[in-house]
Amino acid sequence: MARRSDLFLTALAPAIWGSSYIVTTELMPPDMPLTLAMLRALPAGLVLLLAVRRLPQGIWWGRVAVLGALNFTIFWAALFVAAYRLPGGVAATVGAIQPLIVIGLAAVWLNVQVTLRAVLAAVAGIGGVALLLLGPEAALDPVGIAAGLVGALSMASGMVLTRRWQPPVDLLTLTAWQLTAGGLLLVPLALWLEPGVPVFTAQNWMGWLWLSGVGAALTYVIWFRGVMRLPPSVVSSLGFLSPLSAVLLGWIVLGEGLTWVQLTGAAIVLAAVYAGQGGSLSGLRPGPRGIWAKKKGEAATSPT
Repeated sequence: MARRSDLFLTALAPAIWGSSYIVTTELMPPDMPLTLAMLRALPAGLVLLLAVRRLPQGIWWGRVAVLGALNFTIFWAALFVAAYRLPGGVAATVGAIQPLIVIGLAAVWLNVQVTLRAVLAAVAGIGGVALLLLGPEAALDPVGIAAGLVGALSMASGMVLTRRWQPPVDLLTLTAWQLTAGGLLLVPLALWLEPGVPVFTAQNWMGWLWLSGVGAALTYVIWFRGVMRLPPSVVSSLGFLSPLSAVLLGWIVLGEGLTWVQLTGAAIVLAAVYAGQGGSLSGLRPGPRGIWAKKKGEAATSPT
């Protein structure tokens, strides 16, 4: 049976990611999203790569490039396009469709059974995020909507493929490979579409250390650990905690107001996260390298 520590530890990642907005807006230079994404991913990946001192072999060069592109390059690029072309609430609500995509992809690629409870929890989570973030100024830009959907599809695909391929390495190595690959693929985009990196102030360095050290290196080790140990629908439902964390930090740190509609949305998000964990964990235990299997005496299920 899944340990509560697995759920709690995995939930820390999206909760910490919720701080990215306030750190970026308050501590980092403006109008350089792709450059910041590259500076967030690549240094963290290289530091971890130096620590593990191990490179991919054979087929894993191509697979790591695909996973790095899906989990970081495409996802972050699409995320920033959506953020620039849509109000923040609309962008986050579009991105909240990711758990539904994960459920569909897991059914096709991992042969995981789709349950009504998981689907309803995902739909409720999307509604909760909408109440939490959408305002009367919400506008629908077709390009922004498309970018948001691409971002959600990209990260969902990366998460399910990471589980399907089961990289034969430890979590630090897996995270190092993906962050480095994603960061390297972001370099030409940043150089082509944005000006050079400005001289950082002490405040900028503080923000960068948080985004890269904690918001990338640490949290993605935690996240990929959860991806390898927990059912896909459970992990994806925890992603609803990111917008909830962002709103709470805005209230605590910036003094932003909270309406009853937002509080209702927050309650729905928490209920959706809780419902998304029920049932799918019952009677399961983590097998070798995170593969989930039935209890002894029942047929084992491999994601491949």
